[in-house]
Amino acid sequence: MRDTASVRGHLPDENPGFVGRRTELERVSAALAEHRLVTVTGVGGVGKTRLALRAAHRAAERYPDGAWWTDLGQLDGERLLVALVADSVDLADHTPGTSAAGLCRRLADDRLLLVLDSCEHLAEPCARLVAELLAAAPGLTVLATSRRPLGVAGEETIALDPLPPSGPDALALLRRAAGEDFPAAGPAGEICVRLEGIPLALELAAAQIRLQGAEAVRDQLGSRLDAPPGARFDLLAHTERVWPSRHQTLRAAIGWSHELSTPLERLLWARLSVFRGPFDLASATAVCGGGPLDRATLPEALDGLVRSSVVRPPDAAGRHRMLDTIREYGATWLDRTGEAGTVADRHAAHFRGLARRAETEWHGARQLRWYRTVDAHHTDLRTALDRLLRTDPDAALDLVGSVAFAWSCRGRLREARDGLEQALVLSEARGRVRARALWALAVTLVLQGEFGPAQDVSERCAREARHAEYAEPAEPAGTGAGRDRPGDLTLDAAALAGLLALTTGRPTAADVVVGHVLDAARGGPADSAARLRCHLVRVFALTGLGRLAEARERALRLRALCEELDEHWTRTALEYQLALTGLLEGDPATASAHARAMLEGTRRLGASLGVALGLDVLATALAAAGEGERAADVSGTGEAYWRSTGQPRRGLPGLRALHEKYTDTVRASIGEPAYEEIFLRALTGLPQDGLDRALRGPGHA
Repeated sequence: MRDTASVRGHLPDENPGFVGRRTELERVSAALAEHRLVTVTGVGGVGKTRLALRAAHRAAERYPDGAWWTDLGQLDGERLLVALVADSVDLADHTPGTSAAGLCRRLADDRLLLVLDSCEHLAEPCARLVAELLAAAPGLTVLATSRRPLGVAGEETIALDPLPPSGPDALALLRRAAGEDFPAAGPAGEICVRLEGIPLALELAAAQIRLQGAEAVRDQLGSRLDAPPGARFDLLAHTERVWPSRHQTLRAAIGWSHELSTPLERLLWARLSVFRGPFDLASATAVCGGGPLDRATLPEALDGLVRSSVVRPPDAAGRHRMLDTIREYGATWLDRTGEAGTVADRHAAHFRGLARRAETEWHGARQLRWYRTVDAHHTDLRTALDRLLRTDPDAALDLVGSVAFAWSCRGRLREARDGLEQALVLSEARGRVRARALWALAVTLVLQGEFGPAQDVSERCAREARHAEYAEPAEPAGTGAGRDRPGDLTLDAAALAGLLALTTGRPTAADVVVGHVLDAARGGPADSAARLRCHLVRVFALTGLGRLAEARERALRLRALCEELDEHWTRTALEYQLALTGLLEGDPATASAHARAMLEGTRRLGASLGVALGLDVLATALAAAGEGERAADVSGTGEAYWRSTGQPRRGLPGLRALHEKYTDTVRASIGEPAYEEIFLRALTGLPQDGLDRALRGPGHA
């Protein structure tokens, strides 16, 4: 969960430079109190996003289930619209049904504010989704920003005009952006008037003021904006949707910034438009380099675009952004240069390489770093996948097979499944790439609870693994494959078959299948991620068979190995197993300690399903120890996390039986009304607060 404020929800930090808009802010606030859909409309660069963000922060406390922000500008089509909105409201999306239906179920009983920013390029699909959500969720309020209304029944539209050009707010914005206290009379005031008070245009002018001074900027704008329309940087044909005819000024201001940029800066501006999300210098160099832009000249060109406010300064992680309106302008120039396809291919190749490196380094000390890298670049990985599905399906299969497991761990099961299924249909690639993709798809199906389809895919995965490791030429040394022994593909196929057996209550089958392959394979669990996964499945199988001492001993050895490797995912699963073993052995204190260790790990991974599972085992351990009130609190928090996954509570069969047994006991000991009151308080409170309480352990309030 991403609860970052005093109320539930997730809103970006406000822009400290918000200027004016007092009347407009009051109008939006009043509209939100009276209407369920409020759309702020206006031309690009007029400040719709800033106003909506300020209004959302102001109204957040009125919504018990939070205020949530969705940036739709990163999408170039509607296919991922529902998935992005679901992710923005912390729906981990483990449901196998239709995506919109899952989102409707998630929001049905909630009272929350959903902000949809930058809807204009998806106005029709946004309208359909909003109408469906409002019908399904009576407590939902939607605040949208768009260059045109959505056209949904009951929509309240608030048209946002530029700041009054000759008023104090436009001048205050220019002063703040330029870092200079200009007098009201003089060049600065003339600049505000010439740029019609459009905030983005004023920010671009402020960047040039820092470089040239106010008088020079005023004179340049005068010569440009007084020119006939055909001479106002009207070099490109833009659609009416992007550049409304009643506001050519912003178009001219961006064109003016473009003309003032150096040739290398203009070239970089165009090439950077291929990024849909944040980018760092390394990605920009890999994707936008070539010709005169090399490792020596590109950083300087990027710095120049930052100085002119075309590119936002880097954040704490070193990542830059480009505003949608400016990116659209650069994309049109990229088309004009004839490089659009080439740069898009380079972008796809770069992120395919990033995905492959992430998979390669999953087993080791950089696992958490690469997991977070894949998460940070999610938008551009999806963009690259969409490109490759059209141009190179075999490469698309390679990319999605590399990141799908990380996406599934993060709760993006629908996107992982969608990408894998498309690539598997379109690609004719055989061998390792297909076997890995089938494995990832089956894992996704298991996590969605679709065990029948998962079984079919698991069998296909095993056949493909055998084909890759025995029918094809032997792989290079060091991969673990060979004619005389199973390699990593076969090991992963066995771990998958074992996982399916465990989740369907067949621990003997799980033990047999992984035991057979491990006995035939060479090497130990530290040699590869596939071997480690097989050993993990065997530990759970032994637990299910009641061989608890052996299971605990193996789990502790594996956990020590994971700590040595700095491997996080398997370590959290082992903590879950050790907690379960503690419960089965009648040691709730040990079980609680392991459950909290699991929760710490799953929180670092942002895995809401893992958090839900960990809270269940902790609640069971607390109930077994007779701590009824704490058990009720943790169980209520667990239910909140389960609801965020879109699935009913589930887990290993043995844990479910123990949970029911000990919960019934503490319900009787503290009384049904007291238990329900605590449970419901935790369920309706802030999930992050509940998780914090669960992690504090005994002796803390």
